[in-house]
Amino acid sequence: MGIMTFMHECTHNVLFKAKWKNWAFGTFAIIPMFISFTSFKEDHLIHHRHNRTQKDPDAFTMGKREIGDYILFYAYALVGVFLTAIQFTFIFPVQKFRGVKALIHWTEIALHITLMVAVFYWASNQSIASEVFAIWFWPLIFFGFFNSIRFVAEHYGTPWSSGQLAGTRTIISNPINSWFWNNINYHIGHHVYPAVPWYNLQKLHALMLPEIERQNAIIDKSYFSVFLNAMIRGPESLEQNKKLNAARVVVNSF
Repeated sequence: MGIMTFMHECTHNVLFKAKWKNWAFGTFAIIPMFISFTSFKEDHLIHHRHNRTQKDPDAFTMGKREIGDYILFYAYALVGVFLTAIQFTFIFPVQKFRGVKALIHWTEIALHITLMVAVFYWASNQSIASEVFAIWFWPLIFFGFFNSIRFVAEHYGTPWSSGQLAGTRTIISNPINSWFWNNINYHIGHHVYPAVPWYNLQKLHALMLPEIERQNAIIDKSYFSVFLNAMIRGPESLEQNKKLNAARVVVNSF
C-alpha cells in the first residue's frame, strides 16, 4: 500500500526533485498492478483538476442510482483491483491517448507482460510457479480491497462540484493507517496543495484546520465507518448528495 502511495506521489513529481526519477519509480512501482504509470498519472491529474464534477474520471460513485450504477458501485467495492486494471489498461487509454502518449502507454504494458512472462518462466523452471503466483496475486487482492475502501472514502458523500477543499474528505484514523498510506488520509490538504510531499501532510492539515472548519469540510475518524455507510447508502445521485449535505450543515450548525 505504501509503495502505491509513493507511486501516487510521483504523479505530482513530488517524490523526487528530478522529473525523470519520478517517472522511473512510478513506472516500475506500478508493475504489480499491471497498469501503466502514464495512464494512472493522466487520469489522476484530470481527477485533481475536475474534482467531484462531471469531468472527474474517478467520480463513478455519482450517477442516477439506476441498476448499472449499483452494479458498478458494489463491484468496485468487491473486486476494484480488476476494474482498476481494465480502466487504466484499456478503457481510459483508448478514450484519451493518441500519438506519443498512446505509444508510451502500450510500451509500458508490453514491458509489464515481458517481465511477468520472464518471472513465471523462471519460476516454472524452478518448479515454484504456483508459489510465485500466490505471493503476487493474493496480496494484490487483499490490499486491493483496502485500496477500494480508501478510494471510496476519500470523496463519497462530499458536496458535489464544490471545489478541492469541500469536495474532499480527510480521515483522522490512527498512526498505523497513516504510516501504511503515507499520510494520504489527510486528503483535503493533498487536494488543495498537491505539491506538498507526504511527510508534511499532517503539518499542512494543522495549518489548514481553521479554513477546513470555516468551510464545514468533512473530517471523519474511520475509513471503515465511511465505507460501511457508503455501502448502506449505495451509489450517489445529485439529489441525494444535496439532501445529505444540507442535513449535515444543519446538524453542524448547532
